[in-house]
Amino acid sequence: MSHLMNNYSRLPIAFARGQGSNLYDENDKRYLDALAGIAVNTLGHGHPRLVKALSDQIARLIHTSNLYVVREQEALSDRLAALSAMDEVFFCNSGCEANEAAIKLARLYGHRKGVESPAIIVMEHAFHGRTLATLSATGNRKVQAGFEPLVAGFVRVPFDDLAAIETVATHNANVVAVLFEPIQGEGGINIAHQDYLRGLRRICDEKGWLFMVDEVQCGIGRTGRWFAHQHAGIKPDVMTLAKGLGSGVPVGACLAAGAAKGVFGPGNHGSTFGGNPLACVAALTTLDVIEEDGLMQRAAKLGQSIRAGFARELAAMAGVVEIRGDGLMIGIELDRPCGDLVMRAINAGLVINVTADKVIRLLPPLIFSDADADELVTGLSALIKEFLAG
Repeated sequence: MSHLMNNYSRLPIAFARGQGSNLYDENDKRYLDALAGIAVNTLGHGHPRLVKALSDQIARLIHTSNLYVVREQEALSDRLAALSAMDEVFFCNSGCEANEAAIKLARLYGHRKGVESPAIIVMEHAFHGRTLATLSATGNRKVQAGFEPLVAGFVRVPFDDLAAIETVATHNANVVAVLFEPIQGEGGINIAHQDYLRGLRRICDEKGWLFMVDEVQCGIGRTGRWFAHQHAGIKPDVMTLAKGLGSGVPVGACLAAGAAKGVFGPGNHGSTFGGNPLACVAALTTLDVIEEDGLMQRAAKLGQSIRAGFARELAAMAGVVEIRGDGLMIGIELDRPCGDLVMRAINAGLVINVTADKVIRLLPPLIFSDADADELVTGLSALIKEFLAG
């Protein structure tokens, strides 16, 4: 009998090991992993370079705390700053912690501007985490229910709607920042148009707001650029990262630039485990492999191929609303709830996910091969056809 709290509706399967894009259960049955731990296992499972780097670091040093200089943390901050053109980095352990840091930074920024009750614009269908502040910023009533009173100070608008932002700008003098995902992952793989991102950057500049981008799920090369907002040729004031940054080792980051640079000082925020040597080595190795093996460019090409494959296989199927995505962040929206497909896929040896009730979400590791892609398209298309046929 397990003494775990009943927080998760777990599938009746336990994975015992993994290799590359494959997972194996306790009976050694193989599964193609098209979820990567929810966009976490960037390098798949058991990547030799990551295994060696982590093993070597464990033998040297795992943790000392932020009371002291951590050289690996300095190296990772320099690397992330170079990739993003941002100026400062705060390290934590997860996406919700990174977003919590961004929210605190925005409030401190607002108070220093003389705004008594700083407000942050957030989006419908957004997901920023499950702490009280990030839960309040999240646009999903289902995950908020039962945790009231929610944290005040958020103004919610429709996603990808610049006119709604303009309306708030006209009527709310307390706004100090906008927090959003360039691609909403939990919300159903909803993609913001590049003109929207550029327009939002312009409004933030005009109003003196912080432009805060949540790249927790869509960042780290998944869309064919290091960060999804880079497709629009813009730079945020605050950017949050986690998930794929450490290829399975918990690490998060909140980056600052422009008006957000220098807002945090000693004592304003902290993390006991954040930026420990082990996590930073995991992230540095992940970034090295992505760059040296051309995984970012491959993600763009392979994602396009996978979407085209599903379009061919499912073209004649009534019930398929849309196939969308960017790089290896893919959503297949159906016209009905399709959560049952997750277990059907498991039985067929595929690991997938369903989010927003009707969207099949695919987040394969960046080391996915052409053969993996063919297996995914063929196997999942057959399951979708069978499901829609009823």
